[in-house]
Amino acid sequence: LASLPTTTTNYYAAKIKLIERIEVLRGPQSALYGSDAIGGVINIITRKGRGVPRASASIEAGSYGTKIAKGAISGGNQSYDYALSLTGAQGAGFSTYGARTRRISSLRPTPLENDSFSRIGGAAKFSWRPVEGVEIETGVTSNANNGQYDAAFGAFPDTPSRAESRMTTGYLRTIIDTFDGRLRNSLTISGNQTNRSYNDVSFSNFGPALTREWNKYTYVGQRGGFEYQGDLKLDAYGKLIFGAKWEEEKLSSQTRPLESAFNKYSRTPANQVTKSLFALYQLPIGERLDLSIGGRIDDVENADRFNTWRITGAYRIDELGLKLRASAGTGGKAPSLFQLKSPQYGTPSLQAEKSFGVDAGFDQSLLGGRLLLSATLFHNELNNLIDFSPFSLSTFSYPVCPLAQRFSGCYLNVAKAETSGVELSADAKLIEGFLSVKAVYTHMVSLDKATGKHLPRRPEDEGRISFRITPLDKLTIELSVFIVGKRWSSANETLRLAPYARFDMRADYQVNNNLNLFARAENLTGAKYQEIYNYGTTGRAFYLGAKATW
Repeated sequence: LASLPTTTTNYYAAKIKLIERIEVLRGPQSALYGSDAIGGVINIITRKGRGVPRASASIEAGSYGTKIAKGAISGGNQSYDYALSLTGAQGAGFSTYGARTRRISSLRPTPLENDSFSRIGGAAKFSWRPVEGVEIETGVTSNANNGQYDAAFGAFPDTPSRAESRMTTGYLRTIIDTFDGRLRNSLTISGNQTNRSYNDVSFSNFGPALTREWNKYTYVGQRGGFEYQGDLKLDAYGKLIFGAKWEEEKLSSQTRPLESAFNKYSRTPANQVTKSLFALYQLPIGERLDLSIGGRIDDVENADRFNTWRITGAYRIDELGLKLRASAGTGGKAPSLFQLKSPQYGTPSLQAEKSFGVDAGFDQSLLGGRLLLSATLFHNELNNLIDFSPFSLSTFSYPVCPLAQRFSGCYLNVAKAETSGVELSADAKLIEGFLSVKAVYTHMVSLDKATGKHLPRRPEDEGRISFRITPLDKLTIELSVFIVGKRWSSANETLRLAPYARFDMRADYQVNNNLNLFARAENLTGAKYQEIYNYGTTGRAFYLGAKATW
């Protein structure tokens, strides 16, 4: 979340026409959003159709054989609205294992193979308002992804493995205003299904000749439920949000050993039900102070019961353009069925993750709104942090998976972890209509309290600065630099990853009201870096595209 402050997401939300806005909520949010909202929430609010029918289409192509096509149509009036979109993409990609890694490339007698990808997806959203105060809304999203990946372990980690996934989600929501609009009632029925399949290939040289092992893993997950939410306006006494939710999750995971495989056939069906109650009270005191307090109970069948809460406060000093804010709360995350029951990686004894977090900061507007400054101090404590321990031959590595999972890795709990730090951001219009700058920096210390070691893949220092230049009325250029400090790829401070800086660029040219040309470049300096040890990252990449609207 540190890399997605609200000040830097508004611009991108405006550029994506099917998105109304993006809200970034920091800190534990389980009191309102339930399990998984343990460290924050990124809430993407899709745009409704408005006015006469409008359509758009765009194409983009560039490095690594990348091709992207998008299309959308939307419209609406006081009685109904609609929005539909379709996206397709494919590319030759680069090797998931070791791409642009000098240490690996120097040991390879042959080039690494590229891992290609393809995906297609669509979304539809409809709303109908038969009478004043009543709205019926439905939406569906579906996407299919295919891609190659590498086993990334053993003597020959660059393997021709392939993954396929299909996901469909939908909902039906009825909103009814009662008591002259004071109480808004919302009832939502939702469901989704995910199908994943892995044709997993690995090579070994345990014998006199190279041995190929081939396994097929499949996963089918389903989730369905319904939720009621009431929004009660209390005039000077604020607003009360309350509701209840029932949700069932099902899973079927299967392992099929095929060629020279050591695995055994297995199939694991499982399901669990979660029942929730929640409430949030928002209270304004005078014209400067806003308070809120909320709580939630999540009862997860055969897992745990969460009692989470959150309180917030914000005080505005309008004469100074200053807002002071603080919050505290708890969060909880129940282990997913996959984390519990997966034949390869699951840990049936996995415990629920719980957290406590506090933060305090300010937002300052200066120079008539041309300069916005923000600072936040935060501290989070996590118990039974759910983590993944990758493949390891060493019995002394930490954490250690059971022997049966030593070659695949497993999910496990980190008894106690802690994160704390500061986040700073600035948004400045240096030259009105010509040059603006946005910057964000996060310093965070994340520790496994049992060992005193840093948690993996969490840099102490991370930042981004972007310059947006408008040399012509129709031309916008954005230059961005990402800076990431040192961190560790695995637990117990093993496999150190070097710091890096990446330079990206984007340009948009509005030819007329109906045609927009754009170009983007990633990693212009060709920096060689790793997000995860031995995993490939992009080199210099260039993309061109056009978007038509009518």
